[in-house]
Amino acid sequence: MAARYLKNQRMPAILMWQSMMISSENAGTRAISTSSARLLETVNSTPNLKMEEAETVEKPKERTRILVLGGNGFVGTHVCKEALERGLPVVSVSRSGRPRLTESWVNDVTWLRGSLFESEQWKDQLSEVTAVVSCVGGFGSNAQMRRINGDANIAAINAAAEKGVNRFVYISAADMGLPAFVLRGYYEGKQAAEDALRSKFPYSGVILRPGFIHGNRTVGSMTIPLSAVGTPLEVVMRHLKPATQLPLIGSLLIPPVKVTAVAKAAVRAAVDNAVPPGELDVWGIMRLGDRFTSTKFELRCKSTCS
Repeated sequence: MAARYLKNQRMPAILMWQSMMISSENAGTRAISTSSARLLETVNSTPNLKMEEAETVEKPKERTRILVLGGNGFVGTHVCKEALERGLPVVSVSRSGRPRLTESWVNDVTWLRGSLFESEQWKDQLSEVTAVVSCVGGFGSNAQMRRINGDANIAAINAAAEKGVNRFVYISAADMGLPAFVLRGYYEGKQAAEDALRSKFPYSGVILRPGFIHGNRTVGSMTIPLSAVGTPLEVVMRHLKPATQLPLIGSLLIPPVKVTAVAKAAVRAAVDNAVPPGELDVWGIMRLGDRFTSTKFELRCKSTCS
């Protein structure tokens, strides 16, 4: 009985609350209707006032543009060609500019002549690119090799970081276990450039460390088929990774890698933010190149890579 009494006592309160809500809704509806009517009346009475539908504006997708340093060399030309095949605009900077190649793709690259030590010749290009791939390297005296492999690349890395370039890929070299006096300047320069890249691009710098790179190399009017030797060695030695840990001879068992595989890995590392920063050995280069099978690729996120 007590429960029934309390229930009966609450009913009028509930009904009263529902009634108030309905009244409020009706009042709000009348207010909205009145406001709408006044707005329409104002529009109709104002001859120059027009109501138009808002136009949806879509922000155009930002294209990835790659700057290839040393783009007219053996590795550099393949990097340029690979990037073009992915639908990416390419700019190349090198000391001699356009290469003496007659293939049609050469016409699609913007070739610039300049020195990495004189950044005013090419630094403006960094504002228009989202990634840099450096293929700069060379041989000579120890001093020359430190300057070409080290100082030149360090200058480029510093300039790219200053301009806010998103990603930087540096094609270095595997340590072949040679005595310290052999190619000392070459490896010292490479190591200095790697250190600079880790410092300036800690979250978006990728270092490729291939061994012997093979493919068809053009020198003047002559083509040198390096793959005639490199391909059989690669097929055999790519499965000998555990043996590379052997003392003394392990480094000599690092397999050769095809230049097109290096180019594929370099381009993917330049445009794919999923590729983590750090170093890739020969096997990492092969895997990365093998997985890069799409014909078109765009930078996934520009804002989070710098």
